[in-house]
Amino acid sequence: MDSDLVLVIGIIVSAFAIPAVISAFSDGRPPRAAAIAVLVGGGLVLMAFLVKPGGYSANQIPEVFVRVVARMIN
Repeated sequence: MDSDLVLVIGIIVSAFAIPAVISAFSDGRPPRAAAIAVLVGGGLVLMAFLVKPGGYSANQIPEVFVRVVARMIN
């Protein structure tokens, strides 16, 4: 399993869920889909941290993004 890819996907899913949560609250409706997206994204991030020996530090996350995007481009 590629923990770098799982981490990046989890962060992206969680980041896209934030505007959905804000939109749901401003419209006065329950943020069900956004809550599910936050849980899925958080689960993916947690799984990436648990799978990689030693985990990740905050300084490594931009480097991980660059590595994953570089692999996707090549």
